[in-house]
Amino acid sequence: MSATASPKRHALLRKRKDIAFQVVAVVATSIAIAMLVLLLVDVARRGFGGLDLSLFTNYPSRFPDQAGLKSALVGSVFVIGLTAAFALPLGVAAAVYLEEIAPNSWLKAIIQTNISNLAGVPSIVYGLLGLEVFVRAMQLDRSIITGALTLTLLILPIIIIATQEGLRAIPSSFREASYALGGTKLQTIGAVVLPMALPSMLTGTILALSRAIGETAPLITIGALTFIAFLPDGLRAPFTVLPIQIFNWISRPQAGFHERAAAGILVLLAVLLLMNAAAIILRNRYQRRAQW
Repeated sequence: MSATASPKRHALLRKRKDIAFQVVAVVATSIAIAMLVLLLVDVARRGFGGLDLSLFTNYPSRFPDQAGLKSALVGSVFVIGLTAAFALPLGVAAAVYLEEIAPNSWLKAIIQTNISNLAGVPSIVYGLLGLEVFVRAMQLDRSIITGALTLTLLILPIIIIATQEGLRAIPSSFREASYALGGTKLQTIGAVVLPMALPSMLTGTILALSRAIGETAPLITIGALTFIAFLPDGLRAPFTVLPIQIFNWISRPQAGFHERAAAGILVLLAVLLLMNAAAIILRNRYQRRAQW
């Protein structure tokens, strides 16, 4: 009798623990979402009135009503565009080599472990690395190309891991079918594997760029300017980006700059939402095409 009741008692106890854990998880998630909603409502209330044409056409100024995001917007476009040009081919090439070409060995295991660890390194560490390597050792100064290379180091592990996950999701039968038809390894990778893994690759790349566009610490570390009233004229020009400009405004004591900072936050959130929406659309589009 007791032997029969004991398993039932343990099962009931496990069920109660599961229910308690679910309740705690729901409550914690609800609190986090509520705080986020309150924060977004407060930012929208403060910044919606500052969303005018001058915000996008004016340079930063000492006067709040004349301050704008023009140089920061252009700087963000330059930095993120160059970061994508560096990170995408390097990340995809590294992932393809590790997943499809490199033989299993202790060296590959060490490289794979280091890549996974680098994906969790704080961004300030990449800023210090960029300061030492790109600014001082390579003497690239505090320029757009320095910022792009630093952000490339930041998001490269994320792109590699996302691309590897996409490659692993491709069934081996597709590779074997390509080999059976006479395709070489490179032909199989280029014509079969990469097109099928493209949705995951694009999603990972866009999400990684979304993280890069919101980073402030590594760019401040390498010396990005907090106030710049001109457009960059080349890759060696000084620059600023949206998060740094917002940080500059929010640190000012005038209430007008706080309103401009809230408006800048809304612009940055809109850019991030557009990039995430693009990732979802591209993933769904290429997944449907792969099914055809």
